[in-house]
Amino acid sequence: MATVNPNMISIEHVTKNFGDFKALDGVDLHVRKGEFLVLLGASGCGKSTLLNLIAGFERPSSGRVVVNGRPVTDVDPHCGMVFQQYALFPWMTVLDNVAFGLKMKGMAAKARRAAAMRYVEMVGLKDFASAYPKALSGGMRQRVSIARVLANDPDVILLDEPFAALDAMTRQVLQEELLQIYEKSGKTIVFITHSIDEALMLSTRMIIMGARPGRVVCDIDNDLPLPRDAAVQLSPRFNELKSAIWNTVQAEVMKSLGTPAGH
Repeated sequence: MATVNPNMISIEHVTKNFGDFKALDGVDLHVRKGEFLVLLGASGCGKSTLLNLIAGFERPSSGRVVVNGRPVTDVDPHCGMVFQQYALFPWMTVLDNVAFGLKMKGMAAKARRAAAMRYVEMVGLKDFASAYPKALSGGMRQRVSIARVLANDPDVILLDEPFAALDAMTRQVLQEELLQIYEKSGKTIVFITHSIDEALMLSTRMIIMGARPGRVVCDIDNDLPLPRDAAVQLSPRFNELKSAIWNTVQAEVMKSLGTPAGH
């Protein structure tokens, strides 16, 4: 009887060089279907490079990346990417931005507008469906970016510090909304952040990346109960996990700066 591979993403012995610079060194990482994986680590540790390899924007120097059983050899349509910089079409309305991928797939106009509207409503922007990006706040634009990715129904959603440019209150609202979307959709998510609080709020599992060249130094299951909201930060377990993660991240930051830990 055939066995089903539980891994949605497999990163196998991956090294990535940019000329003489080694960004990643022998990374092995498996992400199970339906996980919300957060990548943490110092600047320059290869988090974004790893995300770009999964998406197919970059190719490994050695090793391979597999998404849902398919080796990644080019930009992978089965992965949807949400960037920090929104990347919306300014001449399109919210609804048309969300429907764009469906149009490229050849879906009929009526069907794609109906499908897009479902995701516009899911991210709380029904009243702004006819608005243009310039009329939206940063948080609203990022909701459109997330809705556009969801509408394309990818196997994997990749998010590269999507809330970093937002104010603290908007960031918290979008974190809670993203968790609700994750729980409803069951999608596999890989999310980059520099914030330990954000990682603990969102993840089911956290990977701490080491100082360059990038490698996995710590793999932590997040056992904080779901569903979560901001109140989870008051729990003793939250602070216990945060302290342990901070100690590891701090040690790697010190290595990247060439400073002994504790100095």
